[in-house]
Amino acid sequence: MLIGLTYDLRADYLAAGFGEEETAEFDRPDTIDSIEAALQQLGHQTERIGHALALAGRLARGERWDLVFNIAEGLTGVSREAQVPAMLEAFQIPCTFSDPLVSALTLDKATTKRVLRDLGLPTAPFVVIESTGELTHFDMAFPVFVKPLAEGTAKGIDGRSRVDSAGQLKVVVERVLDEFRQPALVEAYLPGREFTVGITGTGPRAEAVATLEIVLLPEAEPHSYTYVNKERCEELCQFPRAPQDWAAPAEELALAAWRGLGCRDAGRVDLRADANGKLQLLEINPLPGLHPSHSDLPMLCTAVGMPYLELIRRIVASAEARVRAPDPRLGALGRGSSASEQPVAVHS
Repeated sequence: MLIGLTYDLRADYLAAGFGEEETAEFDRPDTIDSIEAALQQLGHQTERIGHALALAGRLARGERWDLVFNIAEGLTGVSREAQVPAMLEAFQIPCTFSDPLVSALTLDKATTKRVLRDLGLPTAPFVVIESTGELTHFDMAFPVFVKPLAEGTAKGIDGRSRVDSAGQLKVVVERVLDEFRQPALVEAYLPGREFTVGITGTGPRAEAVATLEIVLLPEAEPHSYTYVNKERCEELCQFPRAPQDWAAPAEELALAAWRGLGCRDAGRVDLRADANGKLQLLEINPLPGLHPSHSDLPMLCTAVGMPYLELIRRIVASAEARVRAPDPRLGALGRGSSASEQPVAVHS
């Protein structure tokens, strides 16, 4: 197959003046190199496309691919992870990972939690705060945990995110509202053990690869897998295989959430135990980081002896089931009413 690669390079955005935390979700060049090398080793042709705006330009020029390997996170908007999948869907070009609906849903943590509750799956009680004035009616018991509503890579989470008083809550919520320009998600704090489950596949064919525990070392920021802890995970955290009495229920819950939400191809599900030792779903990650040694999903695969090449093969094989011949009527729509316009080029 001819496979296009869509991605956001962190260095490009840093060079444009964006900050370290703003660009935390974006990729390093060696991640793109590793994915492309794996795809070529699997026998595919590849073309680098780049970010959403680059994709839009190439689509407008009539370029097409059999499949797009998409890891573009997007820069702005609560639906930014859906931007590339939505463009590709409009042109009937299949892509890896989740569709626009799921990509938008899972970035909005509160909406995801509402759907999980409707599915009957456990997730911590929460409220969404859009202004500090709403805190006058706040009635959750402390401690609570505060984070931005729609960020990944632990952006906006640090040692102050666990809050023990109303005064602290106002300060932390103000920081989220001002710095991230989005509502704050306030959840009941979960004091128990934290796990991440790696998943490959779609629907009934989805399977758990492994479950790792996230263990904070004494030098780490306290309470959670914060932005700093994640960025410096090699020195601040350990990731042992979860014991089976924790891994089995974690994987059962993770797969129920993965299938219930309609996630595809590969990703992660994060869970944490409450004060009674009951696992709660924290976040669904349907667009996983794929750096071979630094990202969580490849680390999960390494823990069970799965080579990086096999992970990429599984992702492509899952997505390949969605490859269809393009509807020829789509070209007529692209040409509009003028008979003199040239047809849109489509790869066979």
